[in-house]
Amino acid sequence: MSEIEVIQNPFDAAPGASRSVAEGAGARAVQARESAEVMALAMMAKRFPRDVIRATDRIRNSFTRQTLAEKAQYQYSRGGSDVVGPSIRAAEAMAQSWGNVSSGWREIGRYVAPDGVGVSEVEAFCVDHETNNREVIQFFVRHWRDTKHGGYRLKDERDIYELCANQAARRKRACILAQIPGDVTEMAMEQASATLRAKADTSPEGIKRLLDTFAGEFGVTKEQIERRIQRRIESIQPAQVVGLKRIYVSLRDEMSTPADWFEPVEVAPAANDAQGESGAGAAGQAPTAADKAKAMLRERARPSAVPAPAPAAEGEGQEPEAAPAPAAASAPDRPMAPPPQARRGFDADAFAEQMQRAADKGDADTLDALGEQLRDVLDEDLRATLTDMHARLRAGLGQPPRQQPPAAPVPPPRRRTAP
Repeated sequence: MSEIEVIQNPFDAAPGASRSVAEGAGARAVQARESAEVMALAMMAKRFPRDVIRATDRIRNSFTRQTLAEKAQYQYSRGGSDVVGPSIRAAEAMAQSWGNVSSGWREIGRYVAPDGVGVSEVEAFCVDHETNNREVIQFFVRHWRDTKHGGYRLKDERDIYELCANQAARRKRACILAQIPGDVTEMAMEQASATLRAKADTSPEGIKRLLDTFAGEFGVTKEQIERRIQRRIESIQPAQVVGLKRIYVSLRDEMSTPADWFEPVEVAPAANDAQGESGAGAAGQAPTAADKAKAMLRERARPSAVPAPAPAAEGEGQEPEAAPAPAAASAPDRPMAPPPQARRGFDADAFAEQMQRAADKGDADTLDALGEQLRDVLDEDLRATLTDMHARLRAGLGQPPRQQPPAAPVPPPRRRTAP
């Protein structure tokens, strides 16, 4: 029998088929290469397993370096409490010392949303080749940058890459921390804190560098930092320097904003008017209760403009000659006793300062004694202002104020009867 001739398939020579075969071969080559890399890493991890004791010692020794310890922890405020944790740099340092770990991120896809803004599908991962444990987080990054005056779409590849890298760094940190035991991470953070406490620079030069860094990068003033640490910057403690450096790391990594940590400094105009040009140093301090009371007292002490009497209209007869009578009638027949503030040389500003000092010292008895003297003040507005200040200062001591007798009524002036 003769051999049967097999006719060639016409589809074998089609250009599209050739391309599909070529593409399939390229994809298989990439898959084979990646598979070989993973197998090689797994074999090396099995052949040279990590020594947990040596790996832990390497991690601890890494955080004895001050430069790494300063960047090891972030800190931000949430729900009225401070949240502290390992930073991205700390997670990377622990992964390097732990060994047999691969971590990173990659962009696995890019799409265009219905609104015309591009979206990248990103994957962050961390693989422990010794235990074959893999932690993967997939998320989407919108090619959009928000600003205070609105947002705009990103078109430059560099901007898109930096945005994806910024978003992926936090997911990468979470993947690394999921692979490293929690007690090892806590030990590393304790070592970082101990390093900072031992090497915290509280010298005048170090404090100046700290103030310049916060002021230059985030606009935080010296007064705001002093209010944060509740003391003057010259008497700062090493532990507080550690806290400020954690806040700096949090602000640098965009985990929080300066408003989350530092209160805004308000300038009191009344306090500046009272101190004049010499009050420039205290302009940045918040007004106290005494300052507010002084401002109200000065406002009431300003002389009010008395309108000039209108001229008498012509043709109204001679009856206006009796007009001086009300002025004479308004004056008492016998001069009244001078008010207590005039008799004793009463100074409302000094009285307010005495109450403020007594409240600062926590002297409730002195504050109550000053409060009892308020009943002798004849000016109702002045007495109400000082009484309100006394009540707020007394409430700040955490003790109920003593009941004060009501102020004695002022007798009405006697008027001279017309003959």
